[in-house]
Amino acid sequence: MLKNYFKIAIAVLKRRKFFTFISLFGIAFTLTILIVLTAFLDHLISPQYPDTKRARSLYINTATRTHSGKGFQSNGPLSYHFLNKYVSSMKTPERVGIGSIFITTNTYINNKKLEIDMKYTNADFWEVQEFEFLEGRPYTAQEITNGDHVVVISEQTRRDYFGETTAVGKYFETDNVKYRVCGVVKDVPITLIFSYANVYLPYTLSKTGRNDTRFEGMYTAIILARSKADLPAIQDEYQQTIARIPLKGEEFNELHSYADTYLASFTRILLGKDDSSGVGKFVLSIGLFALFFMLLPTLNLININISRIMERSSEIGVRKAFGASSKTLVYQFIIENIILTLIGGLLGLALSAIVILVLNSSQLIPHMYLAINFTVLAWAFIVCLVFGFFSGVYPAWRMSKLQVVTALKAQ
Repeated sequence: MLKNYFKIAIAVLKRRKFFTFISLFGIAFTLTILIVLTAFLDHLISPQYPDTKRARSLYINTATRTHSGKGFQSNGPLSYHFLNKYVSSMKTPERVGIGSIFITTNTYINNKKLEIDMKYTNADFWEVQEFEFLEGRPYTAQEITNGDHVVVISEQTRRDYFGETTAVGKYFETDNVKYRVCGVVKDVPITLIFSYANVYLPYTLSKTGRNDTRFEGMYTAIILARSKADLPAIQDEYQQTIARIPLKGEEFNELHSYADTYLASFTRILLGKDDSSGVGKFVLSIGLFALFFMLLPTLNLININISRIMERSSEIGVRKAFGASSKTLVYQFIIENIILTLIGGLLGLALSAIVILVLNSSQLIPHMYLAINFTVLAWAFIVCLVFGFFSGVYPAWRMSKLQVVTALKAQ
């Protein structure tokens, strides 16, 4: 049966080539944009090098400090002192990696200015993340404690500063301070803000390092659980820890902070309210955007399908006269429309692959590489089915209402 429907659908597509081109172009163009955006979202949300342990990781990137009586409110990253004292001391996590937000500075090589982004970290940062070391090793806890001037640099920084030679053991200078290179890691895209930097330094070398006892600062934390099952317990322990922190003498009397999953750590800032993480609002917003974006091509396809139905009125009349039920005709037309949409989806997938290849080659966002993986393919297939079903339901219903006599007279 499906084979016959497929043959009929191909014959119908060949009948009016211009309408077919408009239909396929609209479907392919719409799906190309949606697939590329889905690939970008997948890159942002799914585990990526070097943050590959997201399934058993929680993230702390901000805290809200308020004073209910004075109307004071402040929101931002935390200090190393706070994260080390209250988070690293928690009993449930396996490790706690602490890193600063990246700080942009300049260095010079052969009278040429080189802009670099620096991140200060603790030793567990290298255990929580899975960096690929092209040379050398990460700095150790002992080197951090000693205040040794050691540094891990990215592959691009090695290329820009040292050329194509080995960098380990050599000295890298910025802000008039020299650091001995102990390791070189594969580049990280700027989209991964918990991991990204060009240069990684021990937190003890920061001007606001271990001696800063304020709550607010420039650091974030990644809490690594022993297993995914431990995540709720870690979240509960963190909330209990926050509740026990003494606030006497501080300029605020309420402190709110959460250990969230990767996505929730960002949606809470943008869309969260009170204890809500904002993930539901984010998913709803993405879904509504996709539906509204698909609305115009869907309406166009509905109009084209109605035109096709009117052209096929005699065929419909003959089939009804020979006993075909309205249900059979509706089913046939919806299947035909889904076949049309899937063909447009294949074209859209091919166009998406080309667009993604161009984006990856252009390095519009350095070191970011999009991919059409299983997740992206699954969403593309679902969108095709939804697109084909809804753009075929109303025309099919109109077709089922045609009377035999009226349909035969239309030709």
